[in-house]
Amino acid sequence: MKNIQKSHLILLVLVLLTTVWSVIGVVDTYLTWVLEASPAIAGLLVLVFTYNKFRMPTFLYVVMALHMVVLLVGAHYSYAKVPLGFWMEDWFGWTRNNYDKIGHFMQGVTPALVMIELLRRKTPLKTNGWTGFIAVCVAEAISALYEIIEWMASLGNPTDTEAFLGTQGYIWDTQTDMFMCLIGATVVTLIRLLVPRARGEQKSI
Repeated sequence: MKNIQKSHLILLVLVLLTTVWSVIGVVDTYLTWVLEASPAIAGLLVLVFTYNKFRMPTFLYVVMALHMVVLLVGAHYSYAKVPLGFWMEDWFGWTRNNYDKIGHFMQGVTPALVMIELLRRKTPLKTNGWTGFIAVCVAEAISALYEIIEWMASLGNPTDTEAFLGTQGYIWDTQTDMFMCLIGATVVTLIRLLVPRARGEQKSI
């Protein structure tokens, strides 16, 4: 990584420190930690190795760092035991720890923003309509793939992967996970595509 911006370096250090904290004294098992933290670690490695060739906007690095922190906190406690989820349960009168829904919301936000950046910079596709449609579809496809991975993990080792699934007895957990991803992807895509228009950078639909 050459000529790294100070703000990007701060975000990198933040994520690395969170990773160290996350792996120390995990609440569940280290298998659960690996399963839940691996997307964040893989994403961080990709960003580091592509930093010089394909540098993202700072706001997008902030979003991705936040997403990684959400994943790493979930990995430390296991999603069903994150304190924030219990606090939200008390605040809103929920019957389960819904911290995992934050993760799935971010699972829509981050891929959608990355996809918009890729489409605008690496393809001839410039229109808001198709850019937004593809970004949301890719984010939802990633969410579906993640749910399939969870299902396969549960088939391979039902006992040790129970915390990874985090269903907490809720039969619609998979569907609501994907719905939260859809909401995150749709909202952030609309914001990302409409903000330039508000600034006068008109894009055809």
